[in-house]
Amino acid sequence: MALINSDLPGLKLISKGKVRDIYSTSSPDHLLFVASDRISAYDVILQNGIPEKGKLLTKISLFWFQKLGHIIPNHFVTADVDQMPEEVRQYKDQLDGRTMLVRRAEVVPLEAIVRGYITGSAWSEYKKTRTIHGIPVEEDLVESQKLPKPLFTPSTKAEQGDHDENISPEQAAKIVGQELLDKISEVALKLYSAAAEYALTRDVILADTKFEFGLVPSATGSGKDLILIDEALTPDSSRYWPLEGYEPGKSQPSFDKQYLRDWLVGAGFRKGLESGPPGKEGEGWQIEQKVVEGTQARYQEAVDLLTKEL
Repeated sequence: MALINSDLPGLKLISKGKVRDIYSTSSPDHLLFVASDRISAYDVILQNGIPEKGKLLTKISLFWFQKLGHIIPNHFVTADVDQMPEEVRQYKDQLDGRTMLVRRAEVVPLEAIVRGYITGSAWSEYKKTRTIHGIPVEEDLVESQKLPKPLFTPSTKAEQGDHDENISPEQAAKIVGQELLDKISEVALKLYSAAAEYALTRDVILADTKFEFGLVPSATGSGKDLILIDEALTPDSSRYWPLEGYEPGKSQPSFDKQYLRDWLVGAGFRKGLESGPPGKEGEGWQIEQKVVEGTQARYQEAVDLLTKEL
């Protein structure tokens, strides 16, 4: 059975996203992140979820938090329910494997996207304007080609129910300030490069990914420090391709939600329609069982390829 909604009546739910439920705890400095098995496509949360998906997302985030911790601190505190506040421990059966206690942070209102290959919305923009997020690209590129160097391409961090919007670095600087943007860009590129290099050793291409950052009081008591928050390099926030069979000039098979998106479109779903009765108008979509199983298998394969010891 998929866990669609967490049920923790003893805790205060402060945010419910497409996948994660976030609760406050008795500790004013910590939050509880619960990864459900919900899945969304084209900004629509589907009726049924993908069993164990939340546990897979948590496992791969924990792997990357540990592996990349030398580049920047992150918000992770513990995934051991027995080490969490007392009011959390009573829900161990529901939470085990899918929850993290994390440090509270002031969320930076940007999605920090790094692209190593040209695909998705970046490819669509490039074909029209020879730019990526407004950044001019002189090279003649084909779909899925590796970029000469990874690009930091920010987007807005929309409120729940709204859409993120690709923006230029100049626009991003107006939102968070040039100094903070430069720091985020530098760190995001380092994180992506380290992760992409490791992924290739596992025969996986990390085409692009999204990071989120937060600010916490500095240990010195003056100013604020930047930390990595939310999830890290999961198939929900990243585009992973198998190295075997990779061929620029066309779209690539992936370990992310593209399989589900392709099925939705083939079944008649129209992007951009999030409301209305069940059917081809948006909400109310039920994922066919074979697509549930296929999506789960792709998530599991990505996690296994990246995290299992050789």
